[in-house]
Amino acid sequence: MSLFPVRSRTHGPTRKPAGIAVRASMLGFAALIFVSASAFADDGKPAAGDSKGDETIVVEGNKRVEAATVRSYFRANANGRYDEAARDAGLKALIETRLFDNVSVDRSGGRLIVHVHEAPILGKVAFEGNKRVKDTDLTPVIDSKPGGSLQRAVVQSDVNKIIEAYKHLGRDDVSVKPVTIDRGNDRVDLVFEVTEGVKTPVRQISFVGNTAFGRRQLAAVIKTSQSSFLSFITGGDVYDPDIVNNDRELLRNYYRRKGYADVNVPPVQAEYDPATKGFTLTYTIEEGPLYRFGDVTVDSHVEGVDPGKLRRLLTVQQGATFDGSALDRNDEKISAELARLGYPFSRVQSRTTRDEAGKRIDIAFIIDQGPRAYIERINIHGNLRTRDYVIRREFDIGEGDPYNHALIERGERRLNNLDYFKSVHISTRPGSAPDRVIVTIQVEDKPTGSVSVSGGYSTLEGPLVEVAFTETNFLGRGEYVRLSATRGLYSNGWGVTFTEPYLFDQRLAGGFDLYHKQQLENIYALYATTTTGINLRLGVPITEELTFQPNYSLYSSQITIPNDSSLPYGDCNNPTPLPDNVWGGSFTTAGQTAPQAASIVSNCLLNGEASAAIKEAAAQGQIITSLVGYSLIWDSLDNRKNPTQGAHAEFHQDIAGLGGNSDFVRETIDGKVYYPITDDFVGMLRVQGGRIDQIGSGFLPLVDNFNLGPTLVRGFAPGGIGPRDISDPNNIYANSLGGTTYFGGTAEVQFPIFGLPREVGLKGALFVDAGTLTGYSGQSNLSSLLGYNYCSVNGVYNYPKGSNGNGTGLSRGVIPLTQPSCVTVDDENVIRTSVGASLIWASPMGPIRIDFALPIIKGKYDQVQYVNFSGGATF
Repeated sequence: MSLFPVRSRTHGPTRKPAGIAVRASMLGFAALIFVSASAFADDGKPAAGDSKGDETIVVEGNKRVEAATVRSYFRANANGRYDEAARDAGLKALIETRLFDNVSVDRSGGRLIVHVHEAPILGKVAFEGNKRVKDTDLTPVIDSKPGGSLQRAVVQSDVNKIIEAYKHLGRDDVSVKPVTIDRGNDRVDLVFEVTEGVKTPVRQISFVGNTAFGRRQLAAVIKTSQSSFLSFITGGDVYDPDIVNNDRELLRNYYRRKGYADVNVPPVQAEYDPATKGFTLTYTIEEGPLYRFGDVTVDSHVEGVDPGKLRRLLTVQQGATFDGSALDRNDEKISAELARLGYPFSRVQSRTTRDEAGKRIDIAFIIDQGPRAYIERINIHGNLRTRDYVIRREFDIGEGDPYNHALIERGERRLNNLDYFKSVHISTRPGSAPDRVIVTIQVEDKPTGSVSVSGGYSTLEGPLVEVAFTETNFLGRGEYVRLSATRGLYSNGWGVTFTEPYLFDQRLAGGFDLYHKQQLENIYALYATTTTGINLRLGVPITEELTFQPNYSLYSSQITIPNDSSLPYGDCNNPTPLPDNVWGGSFTTAGQTAPQAASIVSNCLLNGEASAAIKEAAAQGQIITSLVGYSLIWDSLDNRKNPTQGAHAEFHQDIAGLGGNSDFVRETIDGKVYYPITDDFVGMLRVQGGRIDQIGSGFLPLVDNFNLGPTLVRGFAPGGIGPRDISDPNNIYANSLGGTTYFGGTAEVQFPIFGLPREVGLKGALFVDAGTLTGYSGQSNLSSLLGYNYCSVNGVYNYPKGSNGNGTGLSRGVIPLTQPSCVTVDDENVIRTSVGASLIWASPMGPIRIDFALPIIKGKYDQVQYVNFSGGATF
């Protein structure tokens, strides 16, 4: 009788290719050799069951296994007989060989009869019906292997392991049926037929005992989420016991960071509801009291270590809310400083003393002389793609260095932050001597490359598509590479980015950016800008939060003005055909009014015209800028994608003039601070500022100016604020000139959209913006460029001779017949302000933000834009 259902076919499974060869049972063959040898143990006694004994053993049913091998598992007592204990021991030993699927023992007269049924040898082990889990993921899970023997208990265990693997994907109703296919000569193929069933989601998540934090706040902490209409995109609603258990630790760490040092999170209660075909999870929180930091001291028991100097490194402050994670960070800081000072064996431990009545915890950082242990060897396993040196360089210590537990933990955290691995685990074991330690780093690589096609829309660039290849661990060397190409209605370009995070085997991030971008004319600008360049950069970490980044940039920029029948923005120099430059209305000259049909004159302003200042910038042609600069970057955000606490600030200074056509000094600053107001509300304050100054004599090229709008004050169009040429009444709003100085600030409150599941990732925001842009520093009189002198003096234009035949002047308010040669600049020093609301969606397809803003204070000629949209999707 077969152990499992047998297929009446001679070929392999229908879903798998049939050309897999049946391998010999190496395991069984080795076992045969071993047990055969043991049958002739060199103890000087005959094997049990030998005819010289009082009781003999008869083996029945064996085909491949020798009878002597079977008899060798039974040991007779001193009287030459096999008592009950000997029989049971032999029976158990035979079963453990896994060479037989059935063994029994009988006694008949003076004989011990052993009945055996040999287990078939496995040829191929395959899976059918598995769509959600690949063969390559199931094969390592099971114990049945080609070349081994077919065992009922092992196969049943494999069935349970396959079911467990599916449970981790949220499919609890999966069924697995093992089927054998007879290949003859006691050889079979084993097929696990999988019926996957439907996904078993988490229908409801509840929290019990939480008073300090609401359900939404705690639901945002854990990985598991409730099933919703967007779960097919967001994921996370699958019941996985391992993830649920990890959620307990996430909740505990969250409470400890918020001051609840005594928090306890018991095992999660998971109940399956057949009616909803899903799980209900209940997380119980035993919060305990809220603590604050009490006295914070540093106590050194190591000679030569000054506690006072180490005290200045601490970020833990008396009176602040207790933060358990801050203790670990400060332990690492002190350990790293001690190693730098020449005390590598010093050990730092933070000891806490609770004052339950005063709800405070005193902290003492104790420095002791630890055991003198050295790292004998660092073993790295599991990195099939990432090279060893990429992993080793994340540790501040290496082989032969003194062992320091805090620095090992820092290295483990850095490896996790690389996002190259699915998992990272570090363990230690004793080395070849008492003062030697072997460190083992076990990692599992994960995919780090992506090819994406992104579509989006921005108010300035219109609809656009970007195709990009990104690899964050290029060739397993830890290098970042990105190639991209963008095509849009008003914007085109391409870019190449490369970053080596450990330049010259030092913690220096070196890289370069090649780019080309063309911003076409649009409703906000009557000209196009083309920029092509290269940027070389170097990142030097000063602390864990502060980075110094010097850079060198070389780029060319050029302004062009279209001039054709559809876009006649430069036709005063080369008038376009009628009727684009024809005006037949009445005009006033020296108090005289001509009849409406008396003359047809050239008037380039009626169909739109770029400012003379913009024409001057276009006449300069290609401008080469060579500059050197640096950046100081501070980052202490708790989460870069969804920050709730911390700060991010950048200061940049650039000096142009190392060759090229531009000579200027430019400084900019941008800083954001996040602070949790309540469980659901997060406040954000932002300040911005910048200034650019021409070096030496001359005028700053228009292309170097700051040209701002919604990036400084929402509610205004791109280029909608700041200096602009108002000499042409038809094109005041499109002739933004930019400025040399700007500053602004933002106050914003972000909050979840109540009523929507947290995993949707949709938030709202209310904001107030204020800022200004001033300081036009370009030329005012451009008569030499245009070839005539036509400027307003006290509101009266000196009209050039030949344009209307008499060369007389035009009064204030009369439409001029050609473009003035002097730029009339409106440069109001007005602090623009706006209020508004935003929708922010951290969608799985990319970040999307919509701002609705209402300008409150604006300049006379500012251009408003009530809605600003930016976002994209990857598909």
